[in-house]
Amino acid sequence: MGDGPRTPRRARFAEILRFALVGGVNTGTFFGCYLLLHPWMPYFAAYSLAFLLSMIGSFFLNTYFTYRTRPTWKKFALFPLTNVTNYLVQSVGLYALVTWAGMDDRIAPLVAAVVAIPFTYLISQRILVPRNTGTDPGAPGPGTETDERQPSRLA
Repeated sequence: MGDGPRTPRRARFAEILRFALVGGVNTGTFFGCYLLLHPWMPYFAAYSLAFLLSMIGSFFLNTYFTYRTRPTWKKFALFPLTNVTNYLVQSVGLYALVTWAGMDDRIAPLVAAVVAIPFTYLISQRILVPRNTGTDPGAPGPGTETDERQPSRLA
């Protein structure tokens, strides 16, 4: 098939698959860091530090691989701010799972992370992908490299 009406759907589906792959790598990184830190500090401190480290990696993986856009200082500054929602969803989930549900504090962060996935996707896309402000239906949409003109780079 050529460039038909399915092209934006395929691009979106590919973007979601890349996001899922990055999410898996990021979750593995987070969980590995958490398990390494957990013996040396309280579970919530280990969780917070592992979250911070994996968030930095997530920024670069999502800009280069998921959304195929350039990292900029502005995006880098905004990315953690938008991840506050992710952090809050995971933190509340972690606390509830450990305190109220009695879940093992080594497994609860994984469950809380799964719950936060849809929030993370929407927020990271909003920050990392420039929005088309025009009304041209043929203009590039999410997942395209429309912000390559920005001179500020982190790389």
